[in-house]
Amino acid sequence: MAMLLSYATVTPLVPTAHAAGPLISQGKPVTASSVENAGTAAANAVDGNAGTRWSSAFSDPQWIQVDLGATVAIDQVVLNWEGAYARAYQIQISTSATGPWTNVYSTTTGDGGVDTLAVAGSGRYVRMNGTQRATGYGYSLWEFQVFGAGDPPPPTCNTAVNAALNKPSSASSTENGGTPAASAFDASTTTRWASAPSDPQWVQVDLGSTQSICRVVLSWEAAYGRSYQVQSSDSPTGPWTNLFTTTTGDGGVDTLTVTGSGRYVRMTGTVRGTGYGYSLWDFQVNVGGTAPPTTCASQPTVPNFGPNVRIFEDSTPDATIQTSLNEVFEAQKSTQAHQFHDRRDALLFKPGSYDVYANIGFNTSIQGLAQNPDGVTINGAVTVDAFNASDAGNATQNFWRSAENLTINTNGGRNRWGVSQAAPFRRMNVNGGLDLFPASYGWSSGGYISDTRVTGSVESASQQQWYSQNSTFGSWSGSNWNMVFSGVNGAPATNFSTAPSGVHHTNVGTTPAARDVPYIYFANNEYRLFLPSLRTNASGPSWAVGAPTAGTSVSFAQVFVARPSDSVATINERIAGGCHVVFSPGVYNLAAPIVVNRPDTVLLGMGYATLVPQGGVTAISIGDVDGVRVKGMFIDAGTTNSSSLMTVGTTAGIGTNRAANPVTVQDVFFRIGGRVAGKATNSLVVNSSNTIVDHTWMWRGDHGNAGTIGWTINTADTGLVVNGNNVLATGLFVEHYQKNEVIWNGQGGRIIFFQNEKPYDPPNQAAWMNGSTQGYPSIKVANNVTSFLAQGLGSYVFFQADPSVNVFSTFEAPVNPNVRFQNMAIVSLGGVGNMSHVINGTGPGVNSGTNNAYMLSYP
Repeated sequence: MAMLLSYATVTPLVPTAHAAGPLISQGKPVTASSVENAGTAAANAVDGNAGTRWSSAFSDPQWIQVDLGATVAIDQVVLNWEGAYARAYQIQISTSATGPWTNVYSTTTGDGGVDTLAVAGSGRYVRMNGTQRATGYGYSLWEFQVFGAGDPPPPTCNTAVNAALNKPSSASSTENGGTPAASAFDASTTTRWASAPSDPQWVQVDLGSTQSICRVVLSWEAAYGRSYQVQSSDSPTGPWTNLFTTTTGDGGVDTLTVTGSGRYVRMTGTVRGTGYGYSLWDFQVNVGGTAPPTTCASQPTVPNFGPNVRIFEDSTPDATIQTSLNEVFEAQKSTQAHQFHDRRDALLFKPGSYDVYANIGFNTSIQGLAQNPDGVTINGAVTVDAFNASDAGNATQNFWRSAENLTINTNGGRNRWGVSQAAPFRRMNVNGGLDLFPASYGWSSGGYISDTRVTGSVESASQQQWYSQNSTFGSWSGSNWNMVFSGVNGAPATNFSTAPSGVHHTNVGTTPAARDVPYIYFANNEYRLFLPSLRTNASGPSWAVGAPTAGTSVSFAQVFVARPSDSVATINERIAGGCHVVFSPGVYNLAAPIVVNRPDTVLLGMGYATLVPQGGVTAISIGDVDGVRVKGMFIDAGTTNSSSLMTVGTTAGIGTNRAANPVTVQDVFFRIGGRVAGKATNSLVVNSSNTIVDHTWMWRGDHGNAGTIGWTINTADTGLVVNGNNVLATGLFVEHYQKNEVIWNGQGGRIIFFQNEKPYDPPNQAAWMNGSTQGYPSIKVANNVTSFLAQGLGSYVFFQADPSVNVFSTFEAPVNPNVRFQNMAIVSLGGVGNMSHVINGTGPGVNSGTNNAYMLSYP
């Protein structure tokens, strides 16, 4: 080191003039491939101090790069070398921290001193990439200066993105095993970190890289910090820089505007506000960032949808198409062999007329590619029935299949769609009648119709329950436990009997808010994405024969078609860059969440595209933005517990009214167990106000592959948690969760149709107690809620493991005239299990002697 130490006494040359724009790199975030020691940090090269330096490890290659905060024009780079200089190096620029990199300067004859380099290019990140050292030491720079056409615009605080969400975390202590540090960073308001009851205590998160930190939001549980600091550091052990400090904390939600940078962010509590420890429901970190590109980099308008998509044309012989349809069906037919396997299929028909019969099995969608349903005609049938001998004539496991955007000419007959949950029948035009039950008249547990026209009668027969929305029927026939209609022309009037043998129809009249699903169509030799308009007080389909659907058409040049082989990073880059994303059929193993922070982004799944979170991450995380549409995604919990499988918005954004352009979650299905031994505390957490949750099935499995089902195996507390205000849930199916299946904390919420089965497998009553109360309600409306309406509800028990288990109240809500429940059904399936009351300890019960009970209203 003697040679290098001698340089420390030399005053390095700092250039005072340059031929181009101003210095734009000083003080900006900087990273490097390595450092020689703690005294030669990368930040020293951009600090404006000619007496400090960065130096690397003693090997090739090495690099140092600076983040300018935005893409700007760069015209000069000045490198002020210490004695350990580069013989060969490149100056590189990129719009991404990880490249790809473009060389704007290169040399193999570097001689140290000061290199003043004229360059031309635009980028956010500028890198010196050293490939050959001139000495036996590393690379060492007193200063790394970048000059450009002008300072980049000041970074904005990206409050829509929680940079701490599901990131690695740690704490000085935890109160118990149920309050880990990770619970403060999962965006759930039902999980929390809590410390030991002593001072001081801390909890911290690793953002993954050095970030410009602009806001921190702390949502305290009752055990809050009276005195605390928010701190940042580039090391998990410090030293720490205080970004905020207070001695007068009063709990609640602290929204703190801060300025600083760091990779690690810590809350250090020094004085507790109570005799307990410190406890946080949520710890959010927002970082600075400029607006991402506004336009998606151009994508192919005739994309490759992958091997699991079959596209049929009118010019293809019908017999050839029939053979292909039969092959897919045989591969997806078996309830025993195919229900939980990984194959996914999408069957797409270009505009035209087809004489075919399509039987639809598991994990299969069939869809027309015209702009309206009348552009593709099936002269035959699209059928779901009790196809297998093992079904014993029942359709109660006919899950995960769909039909959309087709005309079916039944030729004077009837089409059969005998399904259970997660099998939507959307944007369909049936010339004839429609049967919703198997040909054997066995049991089925559906179902959902929307945006559909049926010229003949719709018959439910053995269906236990059904929800129909925004459609036109010639007539409706059938009633068992809970038939609900909203915005359906031709539906029967409300007639909800309290007698088990009576009619149980609920007709809401109109759907208060509806935005029909985004869909793919083909016109003028290209694919397009259609986005139907938002409707209020909707009634009837969004389309009419021979007339266009109201909405917006988007070129596939703005749509990225994802394949299961694509990384999460690639998908997130496309979203951040302004693209919508269509997920081709398949299983996507996610090492990190799919993050949506751009308004009006569309995520559209084809053929039951399945997201499987790995390592306990959230599958989809939507920020505090308007207009995001998520349709057709199948989220299957991984074997490491996820605190939530999907989040919509953050708790910080609850107060924003998004009624003019809400987030919509449609045909999104959640599964915990069955395929693998999945685990998830909550399935869907909705923080964004005015969100429309339209047709979801949240299912903790009651059957599946060996080793994937059991009280302590596929664990899941709650299906839906609603924190946002004025959230609307239509066609809400939630089954078998181990605690409250729905928790509703927001004001002004509404449910139209609810179907629920309690878990089959509580081993005994002692294992399933809500404090001192027997069992958990299916819907729990929080005590502070003052306005809420639920219409057309059914909840059923089948306590297979111990039929003596009881639920004291099926529904629970505050007693308030503006918190209302209408038309409730409870059922003990086969008399196996008990419910004492319908709601709040009132109303009739069910048991082995009385299997069905009904209640008209509460309060």
